[in-house]
This record gives sequence, C-alpha cells and structure tokens, in this order.
Amino acid sequence: MSEINAVTFEVIRNRLVAISDEMRIALQAVSGSPTVTEASDFFTGIFLPEGSVVSMGFQVSFQAPVCGEVIRHINAKPQLKVKDGDIFIGNDPYIGALHQNDVQMIGPIYAGDEIIAWAGVEAHETDVGGMDFASWCPKAREIWQEGIRIPCVKLVDQGEMREDVLEMIVTASRLPDQLGLDIRAFIATVNVARRRVTELVERYGAATVTDVMRRMIASSEARLRARLRELPDGTVHAADFIEHDGHQNVLYKIDCKATKIGDKLTLDFSGSSKQAPGFINATRSGLVGGCAGGILTTLGFDIQWNQGLLDPVEIVAPNGLICTAQFPAPVGSATVETIWSVSNAVMAALNKLLATSPNYRYRAQCISDGCMATFNLGGINQYGEPFGLHLMDPLAAGSGAFATKDGVEAGGPITSPVSCIADVERNEQAVPLFYLHRRLVSDTGGAGKHRGGLSAEVALTLGGIEKAMALVMTHGAESPNTAGLAGGWPGSTVVQSMGWGSIESGLPNNAGKWERFGPKPGLMPMTNRDIYSVIWQGGGGWGDPLDREATAVARDVAAGAVSVAAAREIYGVVLDSGGAPDEAATERQREAIRKARVGDFDTDPAKRSAAKPIASLSEALFVVQDERGTHVVSRAGYILATGSTAWRKGAKSVTFEKLPDHYRIDLHADLCCTVHYCPASGAQLAVDFHRKGEKPADDLLLDLDSLPRLAA
Repeated sequence: MSEINAVTFEVIRNRLVAISDEMRIALQAVSGSPTVTEASDFFTGIFLPEGSVVSMGFQVSFQAPVCGEVIRHINAKPQLKVKDGDIFIGNDPYIGALHQNDVQMIGPIYAGDEIIAWAGVEAHETDVGGMDFASWCPKAREIWQEGIRIPCVKLVDQGEMREDVLEMIVTASRLPDQLGLDIRAFIATVNVARRRVTELVERYGAATVTDVMRRMIASSEARLRARLRELPDGTVHAADFIEHDGHQNVLYKIDCKATKIGDKLTLDFSGSSKQAPGFINATRSGLVGGCAGGILTTLGFDIQWNQGLLDPVEIVAPNGLICTAQFPAPVGSATVETIWSVSNAVMAALNKLLATSPNYRYRAQCISDGCMATFNLGGINQYGEPFGLHLMDPLAAGSGAFATKDGVEAGGPITSPVSCIADVERNEQAVPLFYLHRRLVSDTGGAGKHRGGLSAEVALTLGGIEKAMALVMTHGAESPNTAGLAGGWPGSTVVQSMGWGSIESGLPNNAGKWERFGPKPGLMPMTNRDIYSVIWQGGGGWGDPLDREATAVARDVAAGAVSVAAAREIYGVVLDSGGAPDEAATERQREAIRKARVGDFDTDPAKRSAAKPIASLSEALFVVQDERGTHVVSRAGYILATGSTAWRKGAKSVTFEKLPDHYRIDLHADLCCTVHYCPASGAQLAVDFHRKGEKPADDLLLDLDSLPRLAA
C-alpha cells in the first residue's frame, strides 16, 4: 500500500465514494416507492471480498455491516457457487438482515477470474407477506408469521434473470408490482457499481484499486483509534426503554455499558431484557446494525464511513436478549423498535463521553427522533389497484440539542443523515389519503439551556376511497426516548389517536369520538369519515432549563415553540404584557424553582471546594483538586464525590412517578423519573428514567487521571 502515491489514492478513494452515490442515483431513478425516492430508506455500498464495507452512502447507517454478513454467508456456503454476473437476494434476519422488509441484493465484482469487491444495496419494502399488511405483525409469535424469508438465493445467474425465483418472491407480497420494480432497481444499482469499478480497474489495475480500498479502511480505523485515545478511559452507562411487545404492555430495557480503554471500545448489552414473545426483538445482525448507527454518526462525524470505524469496537451480548433474539423469535419491527433503541443507547453513552472533552464537547448532542411511530396504509385505490404506503413523516420528529446550540425543529434522526419526508402532495398523489395538516407542535422539544428541536404532527384521512386498512404502532408513547444531557429534559412522548367519524366536526375536542391509542393498537379498518392524528417525540434538551437566556425563551413563546405556562414553570421566565421577560419577576421565579427542588440550600463550607476546575464531565459537573483529594463538584463548588466520578451519591435526588403536564411526557406504569440537583444551588444536574424499585445507575465511572484537562 505504501507504494501508492497520495494523489492516486485520493483520486481512487473519491471515485469509490462517488460510485456509492451513483448507486443511490440509479436506485432512486428506477424505484417507484416513496420510501426510496423521497425518504431515502435504503443503503448502497461497496465491500471487500470478505465482507468489510469500503464505501457507503449517508442513508440508513444501521445497514453498514449487514450486507457484509450476507457476503460472509455466501463465502461459507460452497453450494452457493459464485460466478461473474451473478446477483444474490436475501432478507433473512437470522443470516444478515434487520427484518424481512429490508430486502437486499449483492453482486460480485470481478477482475479477470478473481472477485475484488462486492456491490450491495438494500431498501425497505412496504409488504413482503405475513399475517398482517405491511409485514409488521404485532400479534406474531414466530418469524414464519412475518412474511417470506429469503435465506440467500441467486436471482441473477451470469447476467440472466431467474424469473421463476422472482415470481416466487413477489407472489408472497400484497404489493407484487411495487416489490418487483424495486428488485429491478436493485439489479440496476448493482450493475452501475460493477461498470464503474471495472472502469477503475481497467485504468489503474486490480492490485492498485484493492490496495486503495484496504487503505481507506485502515485510514478510518487509524483516525478513530486516535480519537478514542483522546477520550478518558472508563465506563459510560446509558439505557433506553421500549414498551409493549405486541401482546402485552411490558417494559423492556436496552442496557449499554460502553467501556473505553486506550484505543478500543467495548459495548456491553448484557444487562438488557430477555427476548420478547412479540415482534419487537432484533437478531444479532440488528444489534450490530444499531451499534453501527451510533458509532458512525457520533464518533465518525468527520471520518470516512466504512469498516474501519467498526473494527476497534467489540460488541458483547449473550444470546437470548431482546437484541440477540434466538430463532424462531419474531423480529418484524426490529428496525423501529429494538435496533432504534440500541442506537439511542449507544449514542447517549458516546455523547456523554464526548462531553468530557474540551475538544469534542461541541459535538456532544442529545438524542434525536427517539422512535419511529409507524403508520402504514393499504387497500384498493380508486382505480381498483392494490396500494400501500409506509408513511415516513415520523422522520420529522425533533433533533437533539447540542452542547452549544438548540436542536433542529423536525430535524429527524442523525442515523439517517440525508433522509427526508415527502411533500404532502407527493404522498397524496401516490396513495389515496388527504392531509388536514402537517405542522410543528409547541412544548415538544426537550427543555434545557439549549432546547431540543420541536416535533411535527400530522392529521390525515382517506381521499378518493371509502375504506382502507391502517397499521398503527410505536414505542415511546409511555417512555421518553430522546434523552437529554447535562441536566436537560427529554423531548415529548408520542401521542397517536383516531377520531372515529370525526371528519364532519374536525379537529379536535369532539368528545366521545376521539380515541387515544396505546403504543401498539395494531391493524385496524379506517374510513374516509375518520381522522388519524399523531405527534412524534421532540429532541432532547441540553443543560438546566433555568440557565436558558430569558430572551431566548421569550422568542420561543413568540414563535409558538414554548407555551407561556412552560416558560414560567419549566424555564422560570415571567413575561410582561408585551411578551418581553420581566427580569425581576424572572429572577424571583427561578430562585423559587431552585429552592423547591432541594428545600433549604446546603451552606456547609466543608462540603465545598474553591479549587479551580482541571477537567469537566458535562455542562454542570467539574473535577477539582485540593488538599483533600480529587473531587467532582457542581458549578457552585459543592463536592458530590471524592476519588471517583460516581457523583450521584452526593446530589439531592427526587423521584417522580408522574410528571407535570407541561413536560408532555407520559410514563409507563413500571417507569419513573429521578432528577438530580446540586444541594447548594438547586442546579439541575441530570434527569434519569429507570424502572420503579431500581436506583439510577452511575452513568460515568471514569479514570480521573485520564480525563482531558481544561486549558489553564
């Protein structure tokens, strides 16, 4: 590799990245599905012969390692004889997929008689069979009920389509034409990659192109390891929760302990819940995909996305967990349930680690778009044809605040950086529905010094037909998944409801007709007299809301982002008749809130340190050294811990089983919230959500000597 000059390396590297994007263009040009053409719910990439991803697009980061698992499966199966011009198709989560809806195709790229790379493509298909429309089957108890499972089949044999295999696959779907068109789009995508990589080989030679691919991976790995060495050693803990498994409203936990030593990172999920009887599980492929989504976006924000970002990371999880479900457990909703929550937990842990670094704190971000509240609509359209829509509008939930700025309104998940939602008119053109509104919702962004982005909401009905089937499901209706950091609150929880026969009286407040759903009501008939309404989760907030500038709160109120009540009760800002902050009243209100948090302030001077901070853990937690030792202190200098970073034992902690309405956060019967305050000042230090009867875990157990030092 050292013999390749820098210019040649950069030319080929950029060409390989461009090929991944050209694959995207081909896929979107041929596909007729709004899921692909509008929402970019797909993956394209180039892989080494042994399955390591070399280059990929910025669509669904969960998919980065998944096609590689299928390549390894092919390499391990001698009966799957690979020839030039072949393309394989698969969607088996127990081999290398996230769930059956994620159909993938891969094809070898030859140089002479040798495979030098593979091209991979995957996209979410609205329906691949199963007991319910859309193949998300809340009542499933085994994977056979969730649609066709394609292990790994040769669909194109030396350039010739196997029409019998294609017919077998599309016949399983309620939307055979849509699935068939996307499969042909996949073939076009693989063929584009083949042509372009072959052109590179013809110009530079197979050995040079292969060396560049390996160097791309090595370069990303070296940069990530260097970044890890800059961060402190120790363990960071984070968790996320999923309510309802499709059968019972049971609470499940995704538990992530991220241990960083030197330039290696271990993600341990051993504390997660056992696998569920319902469809929310993920296989090990899904666990790896969820981890990839958190790692690529949080640690690899300026590094080429490829296998090099994954190789320094070890994933630990015994079999039989909700994130390592064993056959034949159902996994139909894995992507929008357990995999999504795995990524939330990984990102929360890694962002807590970034927050300890003066160099990287600006990148620390609260969790964005914590769940995908799913709405699928299907039936027969006004032309007598079958139709189906996987509504991607939930990507308009709020993004998390950063350590230095507010989150983006309707910013969506960072695990799919370029995903977007279709225009209202595009969805209305594609399927027979009609929007009453799509708009932002006040008070949905997590409160903090920097506010989380607002979520959007939609209300819609049918247009042009009298009836259809709607599939409604989510988690996050009774569990806040957009965690705040450094004392910030999470965003709002999901609200989904149906106004039965409400089209005449409209939205809302027509008593007796509106039904608010739980997390997973499932499949139901819907008519053109009904209105479906949903509000998604807002982004998490950063820092104590009482530290937000009063003028910023006033602007939020004027813009409709924050209500007057929330401004007063959460942010402590009192507005005058003109909408400007009343400075004296605001100071009194904020002081009253701080005192209400802790009671009388602790004024004991022996519990304080006046030493200058040498390091910090977050917005509100600092490390100091004095003659008594090394301490974690609040901004007021109050000593919370000595000799360790387990600071919660020194804080004033208050547990809530129900939160005030202005937070817009509903809690599952088994979930509660503990808020930690500085005893000396009432400053809000952290907000934890945990099972009732359990204490919040210490989220930072770091080596004090390895903490990055603040500038003198």
